[in-house]
This record gives sequence, structure tokens and C-alpha cells, in this order.
Amino acid sequence: MSSPAPEYILLRGEDPSQVPLILFHGSNGSEVDLLPLAQRLTPSGAHLGVRGTVRLPDGHAFFRRHPDRRIDEDDLRARIPGLEAFIRVIHDDLGCVRPVAVGFSNGAITAAALLMLHADLLSGAVLFRPLSPFVTPPLSNLDGLPVLVLDGAHDERRSPGDGFRCAQGLAAMGADVTHHVVPATHALTDRDERLAIAWLRRTSITRPEAVSQ
Repeated sequence: MSSPAPEYILLRGEDPSQVPLILFHGSNGSEVDLLPLAQRLTPSGAHLGVRGTVRLPDGHAFFRRHPDRRIDEDDLRARIPGLEAFIRVIHDDLGCVRPVAVGFSNGAITAAALLMLHADLLSGAVLFRPLSPFVTPPLSNLDGLPVLVLDGAHDERRSPGDGFRCAQGLAAMGADVTHHVVPATHALTDRDERLAIAWLRRTSITRPEAVSQ
């Protein structure tokens, strides 16, 4: 299966020293969903909202699930090359730097898969409500890549420990993972935002090297 190039919206930032954010929405979402959040995370940075290529009743997703809600890993793996190629093509519009992924739910799983399969593509990631994209993770070397994982303690759409296992898997590949469990459901909260803002400032991801050609 050849995945089509995604639809997207690009808002150019005023401050080229701020790393661009590439935004991956949740299930039944769209490319504009995380733009308000991105504006609060990096007010002067560039923001690229990407639309998933799977059509759902009320929006889009980045990969399909089995009827029992398990991730369709074959479908996810088949769609990742299209996303990877898209990010590499558009990186010139982002100022020739590697973006930080910001993903929520379905989009967080997708961003984690991108990290695992293409370690050179991103300069970091903020993963809200993820779970591990693969039962058997690929061999990869993330070499200190900073990643923030944020779970909801009362998340009705996740099993206990899902986010922790995702964080563990990324750490085992060499990522520098920060993991928090917030007193929340699946929905994002002010606490999530504050932790993400503080993490972005603390990691000082600015002007990273260009994406490899």
C-alpha cells in the first residue's frame, strides 16, 4: 500500500530560533486541532498541523485499528514512509531544522512510531496519552533524543501502564525520556500544558541540525 501525502496547514513563526512543532492530532481529528495548543507551547515558533490519511466518521486518523481496538501494525508501518517522506520534503519550509513532534492519542502513537523507525527525522517529541506502537519494537538508536510522555491517571481509553511501557521502550532505544502521570482522563488539561512548556524550555531544543538528505 502506498500512503498518499497528507493534507496540512503551516503557520510560519516569527522567531526562527524556536524549533518548529509538527502536530499529530487524535482519532477523528484534523490538522487544525492542536494549533491552539502549539500557540501556547511556542508562541513565536512555526507550527505544522498534519492531517491523518485514514478517514473516520467524524474526522481522520493516522492508522487503522483492528475491530478489538488493537493497533493495526501493518497499516501503521505502511503509512509511516509517506509521513517520513512528507516531513523530509517540507523541512525547507520549516527553516531547514528538525521539528519537535507533538502528538495526542492516535497522533502520539504515530509520533512514537516515527521516532522508532526514523531516528534522524525529529529533534524531540511531546507525546500526550500514547501507547507503544509495536508489540515488538524495532531496533533503533535514539542517542539521547529528548522525549516527554504524559499519561492520564484516569484515562478511560488506556490500560494502566500503557504510557509507561511506551516510555520504557523509547528509553531502551537510548532516548532521554521524561515521564509524568497527571491527574486527568484522556483529555488534555492545563497541567499537561504546563509540563510541556516547562519541558520545552528545559530541554532548550533550538536550532537543531538540518534533516539528513
